[in-house]
Amino acid sequence: MTHSVVSTEAHHFESLHQALDVVARERKYLALMQAPPWEQSLAFYRNVLAAGFPHFVAVDGSGKVVGWCDVSPVFGHSRAHIGLLGIALLPEARGLGLGAQLLQAAIGKSWARGLTRIELSVRADNLNAKALYERFGFEHEGLLRRASLVDGTYHDAHAMALLR
Repeated sequence: MTHSVVSTEAHHFESLHQALDVVARERKYLALMQAPPWEQSLAFYRNVLAAGFPHFVAVDGSGKVVGWCDVSPVFGHSRAHIGLLGIALLPEARGLGLGAQLLQAAIGKSWARGLTRIELSVRADNLNAKALYERFGFEHEGLLRRASLVDGTYHDAHAMALLR
């Protein structure tokens, strides 16, 4: 099946919310363990797009969202040059090169928008994602000890950033 990476539009929101819930329920890759309520997700998608921040989806041949990448604003006037990266793929969409396509699109739009720093944190045991970020030039800035707590187990995360 062919996949494509496109800018997120309103008609993607429902499928995107469903994909978010699937990945969140894996309890491995996201800070969330289930998707937020629909209205909260809808507000996030609309706000990111209205602010001109990057938001891209990977879709399969039927138009179903199988992954996404967004760069959202961070709080504070002195941090307006920074975006926070989020990216995920459904299990069946991993290993197809879609993560790299999503990341490339989001980085390009971030620079075009005037951002000069993209931050992320990645769980220390998520070796595939860590390797992808390194391939794109993200550098390690520190270890976030006990960054998440899932089912009674703490997980460390790497703080990483890409500078323009």
